[in-house]
Amino acid sequence: MKKIPEHIAIIMDGNGRWATEKGMPRNAGHQAGVETVRRITAECVRLGVKYLTLYTFSTENWNRPADEVSALMGLVLTSLEDEIFMKHNVRFRVIGDMKRLPDDVQQKLRETEEHTAGNDTMTMVVALSYSSRWEIAEAVREIVAEVHDSLGTTKFLKTGGLFPKDITEETVAQHLQTRFMPDPDLLIRTGGELRISNYLLWQIAYSELYFCDTYWPDFAEADLHKAIESFQSRQRRFGKTEAQVEGNEK
Repeated sequence: MKKIPEHIAIIMDGNGRWATEKGMPRNAGHQAGVETVRRITAECVRLGVKYLTLYTFSTENWNRPADEVSALMGLVLTSLEDEIFMKHNVRFRVIGDMKRLPDDVQQKLRETEEHTAGNDTMTMVVALSYSSRWEIAEAVREIVAEVHDSLGTTKFLKTGGLFPKDITEETVAQHLQTRFMPDPDLLIRTGGELRISNYLLWQIAYSELYFCDTYWPDFAEADLHKAIESFQSRQRRFGKTEAQVEGNEK
């Protein structure tokens, strides 16, 4: 059996355009997108995916019309009522700037994380009020707080911290919001756009990228299979030569 990606990240794009083309309000597209999340989550569980990270609401999305933002926040609350987490033994986690979210949304997110903490078949991670540049800036602030000055005295907030020479890529990774899971093997973007949109920029350094024109509400299990098949057809070299990789596989 060909290898299933351990971690799939998805940019769920096209909800608004899907609705507009059907003569419906944009919020109807977001509602339809929730149904797709349920289907794709169940299929990822069936296939053996261990982590599914969904780009739900970016920090840039706060600039959208107030009524759409309000509707999206309400949709977060209602969608978390879904028992898909318990039915499929899925753990729920959230990454992003939670402080910007309404209090009732923050509370519901915490409750869902706590309620599903013991589930271990797959972890669904929702990126909410998230952007990668924000995440990296937060990591830098945390690291700076742990760094000593050149005299060896504590210059910032914490004692017993790091010297600049001690900071490695692993140091940065351990201060990111995603430190509890591996980097994505496969990044999927629906909706026809060919960009990353400030999503998991550090983490996708060696992820395989897959773009499709299908709007997220129409993204079906068969589309997920196509993306995985594309992933399976590629050779992941991580900077090595083709001969080196083939030698390790033998």
